[in-house]
Amino acid sequence: MPVSISDIQTLRERTGVGMMDAKKALEAHNGDIDAAITELRKSGQKVADAKQSRQTREGVIGTYVHSNNKVVGVIALACETDFVARTEAFQELAHELAMHVAAMSPIYVSSEDIPADVLAKEEEIAKSQAAGKPEAVVANIVAGKIRKYAEDHCLLDQAYFKDDSLRVRDVIGAAVQRLGENIQVRSIARHAL
Repeated sequence: MPVSISDIQTLRERTGVGMMDAKKALEAHNGDIDAAITELRKSGQKVADAKQSRQTREGVIGTYVHSNNKVVGVIALACETDFVARTEAFQELAHELAMHVAAMSPIYVSSEDIPADVLAKEEEIAKSQAAGKPEAVVANIVAGKIRKYAEDHCLLDQAYFKDDSLRVRDVIGAAVQRLGENIQVRSIARHAL
């Protein structure tokens, strides 16, 4: 089924993918923009996973200072080449993620960064809350509470502040697909008065 140029443009604006990728996704889904977006998100994650092992030695420090000058978010965002680090799209991604840090107050970059003692404490709390339930139920409750803790405190696991249907890792995965390089968050910081 042929797709219209306006549909291709709409898909490009919503996802940031190239014209040919947008056209192929729309053709594969008979012009259904939402289905094409879902497919592009899936393929974007595959691309991001494939590029994950490539070294990131360039990048930028993204900052966001809230209008009241009392909250600042900072992120060190790395990529493979200086060429990509200087692009408007990469700079904008760094700024948006710094804004997310200021708004959502993550403590860790990923769940792997949570210290063992913090995890042990959270598991202990979850187990005490599930006291008296069958062992299999307790294990599920503890796993769910740890997952929820990561979603609340880890940047990559948090719902993206501009679109809560996405996780921050999805936003970064889409940028990897769009820019064609591995992108990694090195560190984050948030300060408030």
